[in-house]
Amino acid sequence: MLDAADFGRNPHGGEYGRCQVRFGKAKKGSPPKRRGVLTVFDWTPDVLAEWFTEVRPLFGTDNNPAAWPSERGLRIGCQRLNSRFIAYRKALGLDDGLDFHSFRRSYVTHLIEDGWDPRFVQEQVGHEHASTTSLYTCVSSDFRTRTLRRHLDSTIAAALQTQTGRQA
Repeated sequence: MLDAADFGRNPHGGEYGRCQVRFGKAKKGSPPKRRGVLTVFDWTPDVLAEWFTEVRPLFGTDNNPAAWPSERGLRIGCQRLNSRFIAYRKALGLDDGLDFHSFRRSYVTHLIEDGWDPRFVQEQVGHEHASTTSLYTCVSSDFRTRTLRRHLDSTIAAALQTQTGRQA
């Protein structure tokens, strides 16, 4: 449900550094949850700029506000996106458990593994509770090993420094 006008300036991301989500998942009986999402990967603004300035105009989108227009209607629908994703997943021989929502879980995981503050990640994805965001986080065993190593190293260094201080 994104429109071209939903993308805007961010000092760190340039012309396409911010996306205004107008139709975020809401609580039962509440209106859609609105939030601003910042582009965090260096390549994202460039990809969006290329889409909006070079590719999207080829669709003849003069009077169509949709960020991702359809040749048959106003915008590409969720059902169509999902059916194409399933077709690609099958063609590539990927696991049937992989669904379109997996991109959201992957996004959360990559942000956490890249060192973004968990509260920022929670705000980016629009979760009210950190526990919900934690359900989306599936860090790799390599990340777990690096994190454990970093904490063990700092604990041992602190213990050795304390011990050295006592001996002096």
